[in-house]
Order: sequence, then C-alpha cells, then structure tokens
Amino acid sequence: IPLLCRALAMSKRPLLLFASPWTAPGWMKSNGDVRGKGTLKGKAGDKYHKTWANYFIKFLDEYAKHNVTFWAVTAQNEPLAGLFTPPQAPTIAFTAAQQRDFIAQDLGPALARSPHRTRLLMLDDQRIHLPHWAKVVLGNATAARYVAGLAVHWYLDAIVPPGCSLEATHKLFPDHFLLYTEACTGFFMFR
Repeated sequence: IPLLCRALAMSKRPLLLFASPWTAPGWMKSNGDVRGKGTLKGKAGDKYHKTWANYFIKFLDEYAKHNVTFWAVTAQNEPLAGLFTPPQAPTIAFTAAQQRDFIAQDLGPALARSPHRTRLLMLDDQRIHLPHWAKVVLGNATAARYVAGLAVHWYLDAIVPPGCSLEATHKLFPDHFLLYTEACTGFFMFR
C-alpha cells in the first residue's frame, strides 16, 4: 500500500490498477489447502462462493481506506492452470462453466451491490482458451452483464494465431474489450 500510494502521488495522470486473486483460504477449497489443485467447495450460489465473492469486496474496502482504488479485478488468475500447477503453487481451478456461474451468481452481484465502481475481467489465462471460454461465460446474458472485458496471458501465444483467438473473440463479443494482463520472458526453464 505505501508503494502504491507513492506511485499514485508521483503520477501526473491517474493510474488504473487491477487485482487478480491466486487462491482462496484453504478452508474454502476442495483440497483444504491454499496450495495445490483444488476448486472452491460446493457450487455457485452457496456459502463458499458467496463468501469468496465477499472477500473481493473486503479487499476493495480495505484498500479504499488508504485511498487506493482498483479499476478492475479478475475472477481468478489462470483458472485452468490450477489443474496443472506444481503442488506448492497457490491456485483455484475453475472451468469456464464454473467461472460463468461464479460471476453470474456471486461475484457479479457482490460487485454491483458494493460502493466500488470496479470492473470485472474474466478468463485471466492463456489466449489458447479463446473463443471457447468467452462463448461459455459471455454467452450467458447474466454473466455477460457483469463482465467488462477479457484478461489474457501471452505464454502460449505461439500455439494459436491471434485471428483464431483474439480476433474471433472480438467478432463474437465486440462490446467486451481484450486486455493482456500478464507476460514475461524466461518462463520456460529450458530457454
């Protein structure tokens, strides 16, 4: 928070911040641990999903007390990577249908009821999952109403041409923006 406050104070224009969760507390997860493969217990609309959605609001509330506001949050960082990560990585696995239902029944309504004007981004994973992921989530009118855009990572970009993923998704859902939210070099250990 002190670093964000310093950056905000030094900037000549507003900074747009976004946040992306890695994991829920272990007691909310199917594997009982913040690390490793696990989903949220239960299903969308239940106490675990509503509580996790309220964590987002509490996060925004606490940062707002320090005059730090977030332009957007993502529903989950790399939701499919949660199925493939090393056992020590903190993550939650979501399928597109699980993310759709969480957004439609829990996270979207919680954000809409909150005093925060924070936007919601979906996917936040590799573009290889497009346009399928967008069709599942944005194909649901309730979920689509809460989603401002799609967050995309670049790590597997060489596998799928942009025309088959980004362009196809934009043609299907032109009212939802596409934003690259994560990238780095050197992520493959053999390079």
